[in-house]
Amino acid sequence: MNKAELVDAMASSAGISKADSGRALEGFLDATKGALAKGDRVSLVGFGSFSVNHRPARKGRNPQTGAEIQIKAKNVVKFKAGSGLVV
Repeated sequence: MNKAELVDAMASSAGISKADSGRALEGFLDATKGALAKGDRVSLVGFGSFSVNHRPARKGRNPQTGAEIQIKAKNVVKFKAGSGLVV
């Protein structure tokens, strides 16, 4: 499912227009990005939680040449599914 399909599904499920659904989704994404940028955790009960995880710098290898390279440290978003999220 891509973003447009999600907006369509939200609109039909909630009985609102696609434009309102799109604005709601953008609002959710902006709020989530802002909270994660501050280092906060976003938890949706029954769905799961988003958090920021720090990956330290490490050494790796270039697969083409086999040369050793330095991989920079970075922060990545981690998602942990909640117990209510059953497929």
